[in-house]
Amino acid sequence: MSSAGYLDGKDTVTSVDHVENAQSVPGITNYRLYKRRFSGLLGFIILGIVTGMQWSWFGPIATDTANEFDISLAQVNWLGNMALCVSLPASFLVPVIASRYGIRRCSEIGGVMLLISAWVRYAGTIRSLSPQSAYVLLFFGQLFGAISKPVFPILGPVFSERWFDLKSRTTATMAIAIAGPIGSALGQLLSPSMSTVRQSILVLSIISTAALPAVLLILDWPPSPPTYSGSKQPLSFTSLFRATLGLAVSKEAYMSRRERIDFVILTLVFGSLDGAINVLSVLSAQWFVCQPVGYSDTTCGLLGATLFLSGITAAVFSAPLFDRVFTHSMGVTFKTLVPIVSLLWLSLIWAVKPNNAAVLFISMAVIGSCCMTILPLAIELGIELTRNANGSSAILWCSGNLFGIILIMVEGALRAPSTADPPYNMRDALILHGCVVMVFSSSIFFLRAKQARREVDEAMIRATVLGTVNAGGVGWSHKTSMPVLEMSVDPTNIAEDKQIHYIP
Repeated sequence: MSSAGYLDGKDTVTSVDHVENAQSVPGITNYRLYKRRFSGLLGFIILGIVTGMQWSWFGPIATDTANEFDISLAQVNWLGNMALCVSLPASFLVPVIASRYGIRRCSEIGGVMLLISAWVRYAGTIRSLSPQSAYVLLFFGQLFGAISKPVFPILGPVFSERWFDLKSRTTATMAIAIAGPIGSALGQLLSPSMSTVRQSILVLSIISTAALPAVLLILDWPPSPPTYSGSKQPLSFTSLFRATLGLAVSKEAYMSRRERIDFVILTLVFGSLDGAINVLSVLSAQWFVCQPVGYSDTTCGLLGATLFLSGITAAVFSAPLFDRVFTHSMGVTFKTLVPIVSLLWLSLIWAVKPNNAAVLFISMAVIGSCCMTILPLAIELGIELTRNANGSSAILWCSGNLFGIILIMVEGALRAPSTADPPYNMRDALILHGCVVMVFSSSIFFLRAKQARREVDEAMIRATVLGTVNAGGVGWSHKTSMPVLEMSVDPTNIAEDKQIHYIP
């Protein structure tokens, strides 16, 4: 093998060497869980829900917003596009700020941006303002909110890695990841339920302000780590960029060629699926409400909410299974669910038509169930491949935003003119939407999905338990009152893996 992979010029290695290096660490590390991890998780969920609400808020009421503020539909679309556009550079800044100042400080910045956005946006509802002045305030309100949008989804995997063990880490990541879709679902339901657009903006401002204290629940590090990977200092975003390109990096940041290929595939699949959902949140009214389809704003909001709520339900039930039962089944899961959801996105070409609400609700439910199971698992697999929670989650979420921006702009341009038959139809946009998802998602069949980080953590847990037992057969560590053998370890498996007998 080439020696270009390491800064010190040594031969390149596979993820197995990461396990061997981890086992060679001297001393016994005592892994421990703390109840305060749940309060931090709650803080991330609350803030993630509110940031998810604000950028999908105008989707179901796009036509009403255009009429009430005397602006065009294209301008209303940019209120949603703004969140995606600003999220691109903000996504790359989040890992840098978090590495330098910590999770807590980065979360505080996101919370402050959320508060500013709420009341700048509400200032645009003053009736004495001209349409142009009101739109400028709405635009800048969305801009400040867009800065906070990527903060909590990107920091979520880092928080779960530092505070949760192997039996709960995927569940924690999934809970934080689906907080945004939960907010989107609530936004789809709440915004059309208000009597006026101005009243709905006031409600959003109050909700955003009430969520700000949740930042105080988030802490940087636990006193003792839950796993080996949770004890490591975060790798830089630059190291991930260099590793992905195959340039020289440290041993901790090194990625094999197969891991680099897998990460590129994962980024394309995640981007196309997340981008497809982003488009639905922004263009839902133009897909379902505008003629010739002709569904009501309420039905449009319910269709979007069905996608998100069905996905949330599926994620809640599936996450513990991937933590405790299907611990090494990510690859099979992706190769099963991704083709299903891709075909369903393509089927909307024929399903979006008048008097077909039942089929649309079923399609939205299945798409949501598959996507909300896939996307959080993709975030976890990205960390498995890169061992860089900050950087990998930033790239994945950024890819979803990039796909979303491109699709929203192109699909908006593909809206049929008033002279078309039928006028203002979105059929060409739906064809593009389905084909893009199908093409990029087809690469999933080339994914290997080796979970290198889990291998390291499992090896270190085995080394910790064996070291403690061999040191005296005591089942307690000197740093914690928790029995060592209760720390997510099966002594029978240890004996089988290491070909030794467990000493009680």
